[in-house]
Amino acid sequence: MNNDTQRESMEYDVVIVGAGPAGLSTAIKIKKINPDISVCILEKSAEIGAHILSGNVFETRALDELIPNWQETNAPIKTKVSKEKFLFLSKNSSLSWPTWLLPSVQKNHNNYIISLANLCRWLGEQAENLGVEIFPGFAASKVLYNDDGSVQGVQTGDMGIDKDGNKKDNYEPGINLIGKVTVFAEGCRGHLGKELIRKFNLNKGKSPQQYGIGFKEIWEVNPKNHDEGLVMHTVGWPLDNNTYGGSFCYHAENNQIFIGYVIGLDYSNPFLSPYDEFQKFKTHPKIKAILAKGKRISYGARALIEGGYQSLPKMYMPGALLIGCDAGTLNMPKIKGSHTAMKSGIIAAETINDFLIEKIELSSYEKRFTKSWAYKELFEARNVKPSFRWGLIPAIIFSGIDQILFRGKLPFTLKHKHADHETLLPKSKVKKIEYPKYDNIITFDKTSSVYLTGTNHDDNQPVHLVLKDPDLPIKHTLEKFDEPAQRYCPAGVYEVQKDQNGSNPKFVINAQNCIHCKTCDIKEPSQNINWVTPEGSGGPNYANM
Repeated sequence: MNNDTQRESMEYDVVIVGAGPAGLSTAIKIKKINPDISVCILEKSAEIGAHILSGNVFETRALDELIPNWQETNAPIKTKVSKEKFLFLSKNSSLSWPTWLLPSVQKNHNNYIISLANLCRWLGEQAENLGVEIFPGFAASKVLYNDDGSVQGVQTGDMGIDKDGNKKDNYEPGINLIGKVTVFAEGCRGHLGKELIRKFNLNKGKSPQQYGIGFKEIWEVNPKNHDEGLVMHTVGWPLDNNTYGGSFCYHAENNQIFIGYVIGLDYSNPFLSPYDEFQKFKTHPKIKAILAKGKRISYGARALIEGGYQSLPKMYMPGALLIGCDAGTLNMPKIKGSHTAMKSGIIAAETINDFLIEKIELSSYEKRFTKSWAYKELFEARNVKPSFRWGLIPAIIFSGIDQILFRGKLPFTLKHKHADHETLLPKSKVKKIEYPKYDNIITFDKTSSVYLTGTNHDDNQPVHLVLKDPDLPIKHTLEKFDEPAQRYCPAGVYEVQKDQNGSNPKFVINAQNCIHCKTCDIKEPSQNINWVTPEGSGGPNYANM
């Protein structure tokens, strides 16, 4: 669009991008410290929580600090973890690992099984009650900079642009949101956060960031198969010993279970389909017995940021902070990131107040964060993920020594060697993977799964999955890797279509299917796909995820 477009500007003390746990915690804490500080939050989904997806076993430590009396309110935190299981799966059998042998980081007593989407909706209510202005349906599409290069704020996306870039009858230009401080809390692989990390060289001297893709389904199961408060995790089948991943199965209230699978995006076989590995996992006798006579009611997928301590970028820059999963505060062995994201937001709020009132530099954020329990968690967990390069069993043995005997204080730090997009092997060097057909009882195709996400985009808008080189998928990636976008995308966005003779391949992007997981932006081997925000309110519409 023409840069000369006249745009309305709105000024605040603090502009926050993203109404997830980190962004909402920042806003709430700021208003609790100083009600006179003006705060707004931009949220690209149609309502708070609509793009939120997580397992989620929730640790309340940060919430206890943020809202100490939350138990006296109607907070959607009800189902306390009452028992745990950890299973090693082979194809047809399972071995239960004694929970007393698990490192403390993987124990969940005093935690709760919750819907993170519903928790964010509740946090949004708390923020609005304190005077925070929240704008759902407005996607921050561009970072604004001052003449000196510092962050000035963000610009929301233009509404009413057709797929060719022309203004439609309902055209509305985006708005400039100007802040004395801008907080980027977009979640994993935030597209503005990615730009800021590159522009300000925030990851200098750090290990390459690591990611996984997480799937989740909600099932209503037979009451006989339900055990409210049970938390179960598995490793092993169907993945091989060299592919990082595992499952979760959380028994929530109302005879519902949250079942899902996480696979590291550093896998090497381009024929691997994370979606199909998850569907295959559900056919294991131990899992199938839980789902028998049940009904799947929800599906979703989202990338997770897993690099941890050694991949954590600098989290401040002139005029702005980078917090939560936008920076990478998830604790991988704990399989939790909500509490650390919230803590990063609390620290951001304290820093911002001192910056605005006491004129203390934003750089103090880094010092505060490194003194927090969240940073201590990440430091002590730092060697678990990189140890999986040795394979499942050696990694489990090493992690046991690291976490149980040394409590995360080994006198060295393992580095991540590769970015996830660098790990695929050519198709000529791997074995093709054939997956079983879907039975539409336990396993389902992508089309029916995407339907459950409620995802929606206006067909006549610019495609938000931008190819840097439109010819590359067919001329290079198909030839070398059999175009893995067909398989790593959990929503059927990417296809290679051929004519009746099986020739003349064409790379097709079904952008309307996109559920905003960001996997393509991460895993594409040439980094040819750039995920940018679509028109505001587009994407999935998760209810209780």
